[in-house]
Amino acid sequence: MMDRRTFSHAVVTSLAALRANHSGAATKLGPIGIQLYTVRDLFAKKPEATLNRLAQAGYREVEFAGYNKLPVKAIRGMLERNGLTAPSAHIDLTDIRTRWPAVLDFAKEVGHRYLVLAYLDRADRYALDSYRKVADLLNQAATAAKKVGIEVAYHNHDFEFIPIDGQTPYDVFLAACDRSLVKVEMDLYWMAKGGGDPLAYFAKYPGRFPMVHVKDMSQGAGQEMVDLGTGRIDFKGIFAKSAQAGITHYFVENDEPKDPMAFARSAATYLKRLEY
Repeated sequence: MMDRRTFSHAVVTSLAALRANHSGAATKLGPIGIQLYTVRDLFAKKPEATLNRLAQAGYREVEFAGYNKLPVKAIRGMLERNGLTAPSAHIDLTDIRTRWPAVLDFAKEVGHRYLVLAYLDRADRYALDSYRKVADLLNQAATAAKKVGIEVAYHNHDFEFIPIDGQTPYDVFLAACDRSLVKVEMDLYWMAKGGGDPLAYFAKYPGRFPMVHVKDMSQGAGQEMVDLGTGRIDFKGIFAKSAQAGITHYFVENDEPKDPMAFARSAATYLKRLEY
């Protein structure tokens, strides 16, 4: 069941999109979020202070990548005190294979709406059938998650775009996932590095991408992660298709920022000013 805060956010987002479509006016993003992996060392040492600094920078949502053994009540308290929500968290296949009921219980108590499979080890992606098996597992996990009001999603890297037997694994995987159950979190940086076209996937699989990782790629041949707005990724063009894609959550991320908090502040400033 959708809670009041989530419902209100959805209504505001939808109304903003409708106004933009009818008036031709530029649109700005709604609440922006950040994947806490970006500030993982700071969060591990001083979790609440880190959340407070992110809130002060303008973030309203966070996506977890582990909880550092913090209990549910402590997590909820820190989020509430800093005016934050946590719509999503990253998980791994071990979470699904060995302790899924407990993972769902914890996620429900924190207030997550999505649990996102973050990565596939080589043993789970060496063949097209490997991807199909993972898709089957996600379909089963999503069926159980749906009963408690949580959705399951998948987060891409670049390896899903390396052809196997003449086919693109990402396409095989998405086709094998039940579109009514399994959602997709598109990582814009890894999509670009793999050679994928976000707009083509939005058109082919409309409504399946409720979340994106907002990451930029350097202009040069090195393909490094850089501050938002300084690289080659066309955020305006991508976000203009948010309604088609189904995007409602925009999570900033940088895997290895030199100064995590400086990056977070810069990214928030860029996204708050961005019009599309």
